Amino acid sequence: MELSSDSHVPKYAQIADIFRQRIARGVWAQGFRLPANEELAAEFGVSRVTIRQAVELLARDGVIEAQQGRGTFVTGTVRQDRWLKVETTLSDLADMYRDTSPEIINISESRSDAPLLPEDGKPAEKYVFMRRLHSRQKQPYCVISIYLDEKIFRRSPKRFRNETVIPILSDLRDPAIASARQTLTIGTADIEAARLLRVPLNSPVAEVRRIFTTQDRTVIYLGEVTYRGDFVRIDMDLRP
Repeated sequence: MELSSDSHVPKYAQIADIFRQRIARGVWAQGFRLPANEELAAEFGVSRVTIRQAVELLARDGVIEAQQGRGTFVTGTVRQDRWLKVETTLSDLADMYRDTSPEIINISESRSDAPLLPEDGKPAEKYVFMRRLHSRQKQPYCVISIYLDEKIFRRSPKRFRNETVIPILSDLRDPAIASARQTLTIGTADIEAARLLRVPLNSPVAEVRRIFTTQDRTVIYLGEVTYRGDFVRIDMDLRP
């Protein structure tokens, strides 16, 4: 399995995170005996010392236990922290973001276009581009690229620079949001997303693309979001 050599996260911590995922998903159930360190070292292309460091990290958390003469066993469970619900209404989505303080990674106030698809709607004259990292309790959970209608941005540039965008847009009355839709796909973290979200390269992520349009189908907001997969849950009411 490939680890990220460019990540600030040490390899032993990346491997420990992969072990946690295997335990959380039940791939390694309680009582399971871990493969020998030599076998795991070969799987990840690292030294046995690195594997021992990863094992010791989980042992300190009480998740696994090394038993002399027998091997290393899964003795605990990993708490699932899937607090991030993928909302399906604009008002719920705005409420989720109201208490978030984003970190601005990049901002360009003169970007002229956005990567729109023909079915998205009509482009605005210009867009302001923002790249942001959102965190909860100092733990980053999503990175987002935002393309915002420049005319709307100029109304409250200070707020848009320092607050989350969706709650501000949801309160707009002129122009009002006539259509809001999003598409969710499952992918894997590339090098940049892995670095920002502090996860191993190729970790599962949820990718969401959001489009807000006005009554005349002008796209005033495009958001491309990458969420850590281990934080996301989706609740849906199924029609009978």
